[in-house]
Amino acid sequence: MADAALGELSSRVTRAVIVTPPGIATAHARSSEVSPFVAAIVTGDHPIPGAGSERAGREALALAKTADSARCLVVLLSGGASALMAAPAQGLTLFDKQQTTDRLLREGVTIDALNTVRKHLSRVKGGWLAASANVPVVTLAISDVVGDDPGVIGSGPTVADPSSFAEARDIVGRAGGIAAFPRAVVDRLDAGAAGRVPETPKPGDRRLRRCVWRLIGGRRDAMAAAALRARAAGFDVHVQDRAVVGEARHAAADWLPWLFGALRRPGPVCLISSGETTVRVTGPGRGGRNQEFALAMVDALARLRRSVALASIGTDGIDGPTDAAGAVVRDNTLRRARAAGLASAERFLADNDAYRFFDQLGDLVRTGPTGTNVGDLQVCVIGPASLDHPGQASLPALDV
Repeated sequence: MADAALGELSSRVTRAVIVTPPGIATAHARSSEVSPFVAAIVTGDHPIPGAGSERAGREALALAKTADSARCLVVLLSGGASALMAAPAQGLTLFDKQQTTDRLLREGVTIDALNTVRKHLSRVKGGWLAASANVPVVTLAISDVVGDDPGVIGSGPTVADPSSFAEARDIVGRAGGIAAFPRAVVDRLDAGAAGRVPETPKPGDRRLRRCVWRLIGGRRDAMAAAALRARAAGFDVHVQDRAVVGEARHAAADWLPWLFGALRRPGPVCLISSGETTVRVTGPGRGGRNQEFALAMVDALARLRRSVALASIGTDGIDGPTDAAGAVVRDNTLRRARAAGLASAERFLADNDAYRFFDQLGDLVRTGPTGTNVGDLQVCVIGPASLDHPGQASLPALDV
């Protein structure tokens, strides 16, 4: 986004700050000569904010506050920005925010709930970035959020926030109890709920009256691109518009009837869906929501008499705290796992250890960071039915 915008608008830009995920270098970062109007290139941290994230938040706020001489402030916003750009509210430390984010992620709260809490612990989220600027603010957003809610994408740094301190306090109370969170965090939420701390900018706030927000990309774009490739490869393509959400293992169970129904079609079929699930971590293992979604499919796919492969992949190339984007599960995964001496898929699932299961089978998908984020993508390919050799028909080639 930064490379494209600065390439098109370089003659009109007076100052810029670029915040990137780990492993992503913009053309300006790769160049030996950084453009004079690029004030900073900061690598943030994800999914838990770090020192780079805090620096990114400071740089973004400084840019907004010094934009008085400019015609407008342009904000290019993408999924992941909630972690990549952090500015702890007064009385909080980065460590407080790290502990809070980690606990909420482990409890498997929805992204809406997670970002409600984040917005009330920040000086940049929940409309505060735009409120710091004295010029019109134009936001162009790429969404990784189901429903494309402007207040949830990147925790809405440039839009009004309809949520409240009381809601954030309730979320914390239900996510392991207040004792599981830093005392400073609970004290701030309590003070805000009691009206002793100013709320985030709300709809109608005069500081946001000159803000414009536009969605320029999302999960449906990823599905459309996948469908185009699958049709070109000869598949009968079916796209599910309904988002795949909820606990990953339960979402996998809900996905299976669609797959079973597609088996009635004799030719090669490709099923495509997208969304964003959650994982409630109770075991000691490693993994991510896409890997857990795939692991929950292992036993069901083993009972099929067709060649089937299903991949669930994070479009940003990052699935949980791992180096994988996701995993592929096949109709022969269970057989291969037994041959490799692995315990049952249910055992790995109980331990939230999908990474180790698929890593030992060579079925992790490692793309590296992609530089974009439009949520998760599921692609299932089903080979043509074979009356003579059930389950042995080969799959058409598809470079997923």
